[in-house]
Amino acid sequence: MADISSRVDSDRVLADLNALRAIGAYKTGVHKPTFSEPHLRSLAWLVQQLPEAGLAGEIDGIGNVLGTSTKSGPKLLAGSHLESQNHAGWLDGPLGVVYALEAARVINPDPNIEGVVEVAAWCDEEGHFGHFLGSRSYAGGVTEADIDAARDRNNGRSMRDALRDAGLAGRVRVRCEQGRHIGYLEAHIEQGETLESSGLKIGIVTSIVGIWQYRITFTGEQNHAGTTRMAIRRDAGLALARFCVDVDNRFPAACGPRTVWTTGRITLDPGAPSIIPGAAEMLFQIRDDDPAVIARLEELLHSMAAEVNAQGRCAVAVERIRTGTPARMDGSFQQAIEAASAAFADGKSLRMPSGAGHDAQILSTVMPAGMLFVPSIGGISHHWTENTADADIVTGAEVFVDACRRLLAQ
Repeated sequence: MADISSRVDSDRVLADLNALRAIGAYKTGVHKPTFSEPHLRSLAWLVQQLPEAGLAGEIDGIGNVLGTSTKSGPKLLAGSHLESQNHAGWLDGPLGVVYALEAARVINPDPNIEGVVEVAAWCDEEGHFGHFLGSRSYAGGVTEADIDAARDRNNGRSMRDALRDAGLAGRVRVRCEQGRHIGYLEAHIEQGETLESSGLKIGIVTSIVGIWQYRITFTGEQNHAGTTRMAIRRDAGLALARFCVDVDNRFPAACGPRTVWTTGRITLDPGAPSIIPGAAEMLFQIRDDDPAVIARLEELLHSMAAEVNAQGRCAVAVERIRTGTPARMDGSFQQAIEAASAAFADGKSLRMPSGAGHDAQILSTVMPAGMLFVPSIGGISHHWTENTADADIVTGAEVFVDACRRLLAQ
């Protein structure tokens, strides 16, 4: 394998990332929700860079950008996303897009390389309107009815209105062309502290967790907070709080080694200081890469709810509102990343699962897929203080480009 380290332009990689960081800047991070003006400017920026990499593309009918080439030979798809969570970090998403762009700029003009890297930016990985809508659309998993129903979780705006306002209404949604690509490669910050705390430079992703989400509702009796004796209260809020504590006490005995669970939102009804809540709701999420573990924990949730119902004070109902099938990353992609890490990161790599969801898990349903991580300082992500050292960003770029070359050579 030829030494290509000199051909990865580290200054260009960092400049590209900082150019995207300046669009929608918020403190040291960014704020660019899906279809916001900063997000659309970021997509336009990418479209303008594609010709330099021998690619052509535009924003499609759901907000994806796909840069394609007419060069012969095998084609590798690579990318990530350009929108952000609200008031969040500058690398979550753009790192993978810029790495893909750099790989295309290095590899595509090289007459000694048979094949090409094509670049993608998937819309709404962060779920402002839905779950992985851009990559799911490309994989054939989003219907027109799904788009009709999609609403911005921040303000309720319909996706149809957002597409119209962005000038994308009526554009064709690009779909996966069967057999066009040998696979898909994505890079991302780890969003955890495993690599940093271990002194490692590259995470070789083995699997991506599935995400299961539940709406758990509690029904009691609304009444006056000053005149209702404690002994006769049917406080739905208190029942919810006790249930949360019970989850933390009982899940550890039934979970897997990397299972995580989160109560992300609690709502009390009517939510007034002088009224005992008559109803309460919690949004609860479980993540793991083993469906058997999820099935066991879901059964435990229902069992715990039945115990509360049997007590007769408050009623509990558990509703599953989202499922997520875990994704295994392709073995040959893992091997290519590991070999590239040996060449450019002194072998300081680790095979590890991803605890966060990524577009790679959607792409893995239609083609082989792989993913690599670079360290996150302090393990922080989804916050404007998210960061990665410049040296680690550059090392990641070198590993990514070399992994692309190795995959095309196969």
